[in-house]
Amino acid sequence: HSTSVPARTRTSDRMSEELGKRGFKFVGSTICYAFMQATGMVNDHLVSCFRYRDLV
Repeated sequence: HSTSVPARTRTSDRMSEELGKRGFKFVGSTICYAFMQATGMVNDHLVSCFRYRDLV
């Protein structure tokens, strides 16, 4: 279920903070987490998902 997938993590919080320090604007933790999902840095497929085994 979608409630099992976080919108942000400590890692995305830190990424957002670092980007902010480097002058990036409008790059919050949720946007960073979405970027991490889109680029494959995190695997948010639930264990019950048919794709989970192929991606781990």
